[in-house]
Amino acid sequence: MTDLPLPGPAPRRLAHHLWTRQKVWLASAALLLALTLTDPGQAGESARFAAAALAETAPFLLLSVLMAAWANATGADHLIARAFTGAPLLMIGLGALAGALSPFCSCGVIPLIAALLAMGVPLSAVMAFWLSSPIMDPSMFLLTTGVLGLEFALAKTLAAIGLGLFGGLAVHALARGGALSDPLRAGVGNGGCGGAKLRTPQPVTWRFWPDPERRARFMRTSVETTLFLAKWLLLAFLMESLMLAYIPEETITRTLGGGSFLPILAATLVGVPAYLNGYAALPLVGGLIDQGMAPGAGMTFLVAGGVTSIPAAMAVWALARFRVFAIYIALSLSGAFLTGVLFQLWLAL
Repeated sequence: MTDLPLPGPAPRRLAHHLWTRQKVWLASAALLLALTLTDPGQAGESARFAAAALAETAPFLLLSVLMAAWANATGADHLIARAFTGAPLLMIGLGALAGALSPFCSCGVIPLIAALLAMGVPLSAVMAFWLSSPIMDPSMFLLTTGVLGLEFALAKTLAAIGLGLFGGLAVHALARGGALSDPLRAGVGNGGCGGAKLRTPQPVTWRFWPDPERRARFMRTSVETTLFLAKWLLLAFLMESLMLAYIPEETITRTLGGGSFLPILAATLVGVPAYLNGYAALPLVGGLIDQGMAPGAGMTFLVAGGVTSIPAAMAVWALARFRVFAIYIALSLSGAFLTGVLFQLWLAL
């Protein structure tokens, strides 16, 4: 009688595969399951919130995925990487300016950031865009002007550009010192800073579709990038819905009320976990300022909350190694605090 193989190793291999390859999807499923068991109403609300947010982000997602896939299939990513690598300081300035003027929120910018990293754009220029983009965009400028005034809107725009420059230059200095020689997670950006793109130059084929291999590369990149971004966006939107549901506005009001520079420090710290949608946060900050909160604290809250929001922070976590994530958070908090202090001092002149 022959011994039959035990079925044990196969389930273990399957479990290992699911955990190592699908843990983000599993985390979203576990979160929804836990909500269903403990708070069924919120489970439905969170699912609807995430679905609506994904639908709203879909045009940005589709455009950025197609851009990344097209650049990969044609070989244009090599040209883009070479152009960005040639003038890093100029690219930092352009990245900060483009981020402040672009119509991307902290969620919509994620696909574009992933595409830039995949094309080998230097991390310093990407960081400049990354930090400035969630703070301001054209529609946000108009709404900020209507709610908080033109002076506040202009100051917030300058804060977005300034934070982008501050972060980009800091990352550039660290990278030159060798601290960020391998900043990106495995499989993202092919080593970062465009080095791999420059080491292995390939001809650009603009009409890629007649080539079966390039068509296959286009489809493969499209699917892989879409799945990668979708899993992180889903988890981010689910967590954002819980923050909005379970953190009372009264708690934020009590913490940030009052004058002096202490509320600026409090706003820097509270802006991290108490994320509100940038548009929804404007009336809250306006009301707090009317109640006597220091305008510098309001500015800090909007800057810190936007840059360190769950979608923005999780994008950094998903695409970059831990040390880059830590640098991102440190630059965000220090830059937001400095922005609030400078704005408060400027108003006092």
